Amino acid sequence: MWFGDLVTMEWWDDLWLKESFADFMGAFALVGATRFTDGWITFANRRKAWAYRADQLPSTHPVTADIRDLQDAKLNFDGITYAKGASVLKQLVAYAGQDAFLEGARRYFKRNAYGNTRLGDLLSVLEETSGRDMTSWARSWLQTAGVNSLTPQVVLDVEDGRIAELTVLQEAAESHPELRPHRVAVGLYRMEGDRLVRYERAEVDVDGPRTVVVELAGADAPELVLVNDDDLTYCKTRFDATSLDTLRDHLGALTDPMARALCWSALWNMTRDALLLAPDFIDLVMRFGRRETDIGVLQMLHAWANSALVDYSPPWWRETGAKLLAHVALRDLRDAEPGSEHQLAWARFYASVASAPEELALLQALLDGTEQIEGLAVDQELRWAFLEPLAAHGAADESAVAAELARDDTASGKRHQVRCLAARPSAAVKAQAWAQVVESDTLSNALVEATIAGFVQPSQRELLAPYTEKYFAAIERVWAERSIQIGVDVVRGLFPAYPAAEDAQATLDATDAWLTSHEGAAPALRRLVLESRDDLARALRAQAADNEGRGAQG
Repeated sequence: MWFGDLVTMEWWDDLWLKESFADFMGAFALVGATRFTDGWITFANRRKAWAYRADQLPSTHPVTADIRDLQDAKLNFDGITYAKGASVLKQLVAYAGQDAFLEGARRYFKRNAYGNTRLGDLLSVLEETSGRDMTSWARSWLQTAGVNSLTPQVVLDVEDGRIAELTVLQEAAESHPELRPHRVAVGLYRMEGDRLVRYERAEVDVDGPRTVVVELAGADAPELVLVNDDDLTYCKTRFDATSLDTLRDHLGALTDPMARALCWSALWNMTRDALLLAPDFIDLVMRFGRRETDIGVLQMLHAWANSALVDYSPPWWRETGAKLLAHVALRDLRDAEPGSEHQLAWARFYASVASAPEELALLQALLDGTEQIEGLAVDQELRWAFLEPLAAHGAADESAVAAELARDDTASGKRHQVRCLAARPSAAVKAQAWAQVVESDTLSNALVEATIAGFVQPSQRELLAPYTEKYFAAIERVWAERSIQIGVDVVRGLFPAYPAAEDAQATLDATDAWLTSHEGAAPALRRLVLESRDDLARALRAQAADNEGRGAQG
């Protein structure tokens, strides 16, 4: 089940030989041997989203990382080692061929059973079985960091309107300029009635900055070009102007669930890169989210919409955006099939965006049982999901939280109680929560995590403002005195990620000042601060792009 039990890497540099394989083979076996045949769809949206984010942080590293010590090893149980590594293995299967890959894996495990290996041990058997040069492939994919972008470029014949030339352009970030060999499927889609369907597909090797897909010359003009169709490779998918316009109008008409998932993922990456404005992404979720059939994709859309609202939308639009999302969430909650997973997902999403008095009143009524929605079972977990926003907006006090704990006096209930208590909009509450986590070491790991989750509420930016200076004054001491896990939770979880609009640049400056004055701090601590700094800077760039695109509104 876990490859490390049979063949273990010699040192943590090759951690991926265990974890990436387990991650990849879990999805591979799920799809190939169970009734959950849509497992690659969830992988494309959920696992790869983790990888794409990690691979664009300043702390990104090659899949085969340079591990200096156990603190490095601890932090490298990350989106690169797991999700990117698994994605690269999926690309390797496409590159080498599935039969050659599986035969190579058999030989690798047989030859090295109950022993320790390095990267070269795997590559040598894959070269035997595939006939491909694995050394150069491994250098590009396993020994360099960063994610490439693939963009289609379509030239139509002026006489018959068919494709004269379709080219895939490959780009890389300046910080990680490696252009990789990609085995990809390029799909052409068009509207047929009210459905957006694929009518042509070509599988090709993309290498270098420009690759002509000769197999698609002469095909009918597409309304959508998907350059990583079937999700064979690991890349950020981009769209030409025609394809993007098609998605704005017809994303929900895509009949293939994998193609839809890939388009959603691509649009989210564009939002994070400030190429698509956050309110525009939210608009797409509001119009087409209800048509998503895969529950994993829908849950990811909800998480992305929330992040688009609190991280990437300009401050002046957030209240409007929250009202729009709450309205759509309630509509789709009521319209969803009674008792379905989709109905539950919309209920949780509604709770996460509810803030107006009438929205909070509905949550309270659902808790009290004075209002019901057909098919929605308000079980204990959902009760806590409804109670937290009530507490965070001052609509539920300590006694209400205590009464809920009396209903659910379990370890899980205690974590929810602690989270709800820390979420209350009070300076005294925030001070107490901060002291319990930062100044004391009496809480368990689980309760530290719950307290931090309650403390950090994006709707309470002004309440959190005084803790920016305290954060930078405390983190080096916390890192030195507490366990690695508690240190990670505090440094990552309490970073001032949600500054008030007027404090945003000052928060970024304070982060830079700490990094400059603490060059000798533990490398793992600096890495966590650098990652949080990058997330904040990315959010501010997206907000600025929206202001530039629309003009600031008060």
